[in-house]
Amino acid sequence: MEKNFSLPTGDARLATTGPAERNLKLIREALGVSVSARDNTLRIVGAPRAVTQAAEVVERLQQAARAGRTLGQAQLLEALSAASLHSAPPPAAVDGGISAVPTDDPAPIAPDGALDVYLPGRRVRAKTPGQLAYLKAIHDHDLTFCLGPAGTGKTYLAVAAAVNMLKRGAVRKLVLVRPAVEAGEKLGFLPGTMQDKVNPYLRPLLDALHDMMEFDHIERFMAHDLIEIVPLAFMRGRTLNDALIILDEAQNTTQSQMLMFLTRLGHGGKMVVTGDASQIDLDEPRDSGLIDAYHRLQRVPGIGRCTLDAQDIVRHHLVQRVVEAYGSTDTPPRKP
Repeated sequence: MEKNFSLPTGDARLATTGPAERNLKLIREALGVSVSARDNTLRIVGAPRAVTQAAEVVERLQQAARAGRTLGQAQLLEALSAASLHSAPPPAAVDGGISAVPTDDPAPIAPDGALDVYLPGRRVRAKTPGQLAYLKAIHDHDLTFCLGPAGTGKTYLAVAAAVNMLKRGAVRKLVLVRPAVEAGEKLGFLPGTMQDKVNPYLRPLLDALHDMMEFDHIERFMAHDLIEIVPLAFMRGRTLNDALIILDEAQNTTQSQMLMFLTRLGHGGKMVVTGDASQIDLDEPRDSGLIDAYHRLQRVPGIGRCTLDAQDIVRHHLVQRVVEAYGSTDTPPRKP
């Protein structure tokens, strides 16, 4: 099957094909079709279903170009996933503002605390006032610390906010980070390669993503480096611009590791640091980089600080009772 499109000139053509025809290359790789742009014609050749899917994506690119917008890589990959699932959003979704240029959306969080994510019809909602305050802190600050016991949604809501920002074009990349610290077991005794040993520590972040995106969508974003899930040790020496970076289980960082992590923040980026001060697995709990940073940076302007408690637990009702029975110590241990 073959389908042809008329190509505009100038900026509108570049918005359709992408720099160095990057958009056409992504369509070609994702859908297995032949795509070429010659003179004023864009030609798609391949299996009927794949050509139809590719045509949907090209139409979205051209809709955006006519509106004076450019779809970023994240939005193009979203369109490819939607087309492959036969659930491409209507053209109005392009006009609604999912452009590659970061937006100053004054209210990305709905009044009921809901966030749009990639799964069709799926919205992630804050279920307590504390959780809503946490989401607003992430929106309002470039660096946010959140302390709280298990089950309060520290990690889940941070990932939801990150996915929402990626979808809106407010950031270009998500970086999800965890320290690989053993809770009573040694990595060396686990089977497999070092990557196999590290993967269990990163699994909770991937579980949260699977609640908000289709599996092939996640695979595509990771393949194109729009989503990265890495151990903390691999962050040294990097600077991340236009990215939202989440450090989970930060109570298990040392003070030097926390300093290393916080200095990775680049221009146009955001960071969220989460942890539970009652579950420090370091040999010396007083060395926790999270507790040190939470107090050390309390007077630094532009930093958000949230403390969730047992009232914010949204897992099984017994989790709240267990936390209360153990006398959670997740609140900051001292005040200056």
